[in-house]
Amino acid sequence: MTAPLTFAALGLDHRHIYGMAGHMIDVGARFKCWWTAGEPGTLDGFDKRFPGVPRAVDVEDVLSDPEIDLILIAAVPCDRAELAIRAMEAGKDVMTDKPGCTTEGQLAALREAQARTGRIWSVDFSERFEVPSVTRAGELVAEGAIGRVVQTVGLGPHRLNRPTRPDWFFERDAYGGILTDIASHQIDQFLHFTGSTDAEVTLASIGNFANPGDPGLQDFGELALRSDNGHGYVRVDWYTPDALPTWGDGRLAILGTEGYIELRKYVDVGGVEGTDHLILVNGTRCEKIACADAGLPYFARLAADIRDRTETAMPQAHAFKVMELALKAQAMAEARG
Repeated sequence: MTAPLTFAALGLDHRHIYGMAGHMIDVGARFKCWWTAGEPGTLDGFDKRFPGVPRAVDVEDVLSDPEIDLILIAAVPCDRAELAIRAMEAGKDVMTDKPGCTTEGQLAALREAQARTGRIWSVDFSERFEVPSVTRAGELVAEGAIGRVVQTVGLGPHRLNRPTRPDWFFERDAYGGILTDIASHQIDQFLHFTGSTDAEVTLASIGNFANPGDPGLQDFGELALRSDNGHGYVRVDWYTPDALPTWGDGRLAILGTEGYIELRKYVDVGGVEGTDHLILVNGTRCEKIACADAGLPYFARLAADIRDRTETAMPQAHAFKVMELALKAQAMAEARG
């Protein structure tokens, strides 16, 4: 009988580690241990979700463990690339939180290490991989429900939650800029739904309009993309008002030649309760579609890829291209001021 996939976590600085680890456990993987630098504010929540998983004394204890197949990384964003490279060089596959890196130099080093080691470097773009309505939208697009996709519009508003944010959250070099960080989600969705393997950044801008006391924070960003297959627009921000019952009213509109899909991922303001609201309109249908049973196939597919050395969860080139475009948009926006 095949032994279960075994994973460990390096860096618990972002709460996305909860979903990353939890979903891998859900597909049968074993959580052996974790290591993090210092005492991040995520520890209490982590201990409640994963009681009994031991903390490693040193990062090398994790990397040298022959039982560990997969390393999850949710360290401070600027530290993720180095940890991922060390993990791949130790013979481990990697699932990292977004952004997978914060500079073009880090991206180049990741590409070189992945090619040299043959390991998997995957980015958990949670706004696609952890959202059932996006799974269902992908199925509908593949079935031809809206014809050929020609545009995506992705909105990624977030709540600032200032009292809970660590110092690095307000440091540009630590988190990489708002387009590198948050907008990587929407870039991923654009490439995926338009079937694009490359794109041009045609517009990029950033701002700090509500937090002048934090000059390192970028609280607004937008960008536009163009590929041979379609066009995309992205807007991200840290302005979610306190009255909204969740962290952000994230939305995705997918325009096709024969219809459109709108996703209200986390809340339907003024509508029905719950999450994962999908609206489909085409030549014969105008309806809301239930998505609760759509599933989150990324995690099982990644486990299979680790076993079979395949690329069913996400093509390796796609992960690199998303971060390349995010970094290009960030650089363009900052060059323009």
